[in-house]
Amino acid sequence: MSTLLLFTLTVNYDMDMKGVIKMRFNRYGIVLGTALFITVPPALADNFTLTLFHTNDLHGRTDQYPLLITTLNEARERYGEGLLLEAGDIFSGTLYFTEFQGQDALEFMHLMGYDAFVPGNHEFDLGDPEEGHQALAAFFAGADFPILGANLDFSAAPEFADRLGESMSAEPQAGGLYDGIIVEHNGEQIGIFGLSTQDSETISSPGQITISDYREAAEAMVAAFEEQGVNKIIALTHLGYDSDPSVGNDLLLAEHVEGIDIIIGGHSHTQVSPPTLLTENSTGETLTPTVIGQAGEYGQHLGVMQVTFDADGVVVDVSGELLAADEREADSDAVERLAPYTAAIKELRDTQVGAKVISALPNPRHGSGDEQSVRANETALGNLITDAQLHAAQQVAPDTVMAIQNSGGIREAIEVGDVSVGDLIAVQPFGNRLTLLEVTGAELLETFEIALADAPAENGGFLHVSAGVELVYDSRKPVGERVISLKIVQEGAMQAIDAERTYTIATNNFTATGGDSHAVLGAVYDDGRNTIVGNTDWEMLRDYMVERQEIFYKAEGRMSDVAAQQDTE
Repeated sequence: MSTLLLFTLTVNYDMDMKGVIKMRFNRYGIVLGTALFITVPPALADNFTLTLFHTNDLHGRTDQYPLLITTLNEARERYGEGLLLEAGDIFSGTLYFTEFQGQDALEFMHLMGYDAFVPGNHEFDLGDPEEGHQALAAFFAGADFPILGANLDFSAAPEFADRLGESMSAEPQAGGLYDGIIVEHNGEQIGIFGLSTQDSETISSPGQITISDYREAAEAMVAAFEEQGVNKIIALTHLGYDSDPSVGNDLLLAEHVEGIDIIIGGHSHTQVSPPTLLTENSTGETLTPTVIGQAGEYGQHLGVMQVTFDADGVVVDVSGELLAADEREADSDAVERLAPYTAAIKELRDTQVGAKVISALPNPRHGSGDEQSVRANETALGNLITDAQLHAAQQVAPDTVMAIQNSGGIREAIEVGDVSVGDLIAVQPFGNRLTLLEVTGAELLETFEIALADAPAENGGFLHVSAGVELVYDSRKPVGERVISLKIVQEGAMQAIDAERTYTIATNNFTATGGDSHAVLGAVYDDGRNTIVGNTDWEMLRDYMVERQEIFYKAEGRMSDVAAQQDTE
């Protein structure tokens, strides 16, 4: 009679799930019979794994969608079906956007099948003081996915009246505006809500759209979802991974708002790979786990995340990666769809305006290793742009004494050679309009104090000035006390600005309405001391260059920092 030997093997499964396999062997090691007994703790038996795909900050790179579509298809084959989320800033940055204002992006977003979208700050770039957000309203109207913004209030803007939905919906409509939605996915209810950066109030043009505190909005949404019995909650954000804490970011959101399980973000263009799992706050106290992901910028990567929840909706495991779209072949159908858009922008891009740049007009940035920066120093290009604005303004208001240009609105350099429309739109892609303001000398001096607040560091609110202006400042002095002198040409001579006198100045409508922290100018605008002339920024630049045909510009000492001068002595 053969002897039976009983062996007990313990096998580790994913999530530390343990099973027990019992096998009977004879004395020669041959299996006589196998019985498989898997013992799973009750809590682990109810685990649920959610798959997410995500993108952010495309910024008009419509030509990246054919690569993203291939990447997404491969990811779905590998990881299975999941939710697809977009964390904002589809608008602004390329000729595709300039020509089609987001309608081109919609075609490809529909092919991909997005489940939700949160507006970023650049979605508000085309806001007009008189017309509102017509391009954004058209984008929402054409979308086949819901738009989320728990801290965004569109109700005062009439162009969005037919988009407004209830605060939370389990049956969201395509193109509808909601604080949050409940999506059923693989038998589970998933709560998703949107948050957008309050930075938009200063770096974009939200107009009648108001933006409330992100943490308060998040806390209210978590409470609302939990009241509905939803215990798997995603915040779809355009706050930035670790951006300026004074306006909030994803790390602070995870630390301060309990109950958010996953944050899919944008705005800071951060490649978060693998996903961050935050389990304690900055002081080391234990937090309920929150997963944070972001996929970089410009559609270069597709974010993939798999998050496992226990029966109580608590995150117990996460994995994920960023898939490089550029390593894939473009989807052939998407390439065919892209062709007419590309043909249209090539024709626009290549149209010569009839001017030639004799000396290069660089657009330096400290982040690119340049000692000078368009956001901290006078540049030849900044001088050219402000001179073009002043010239246009004086055609309708001859008493205009200066033009100012926010440095954040100067985006690209212009190389030596013939100038095309594409070159100019790349420099000033936002389509801002010329605006005249009636300001007192005191308000003008205060405006330059705001512009110099971060000097010599970069700031998008740093102002370039037109010819006939002489600004001397000291970046070592306390903020608000840096302007040493501000002079303008009057009666053929340089004269100091008189604090009591009123002056007509020219700028773009973004700066005029308080953009880039220029609250003093915003207050002047709100006071009714404004005239919108209407000339578009890049068109003013074009006309000025064409009139002169050959362009030779340089930095000429319109602005000088005493501290920098002394450092070089």
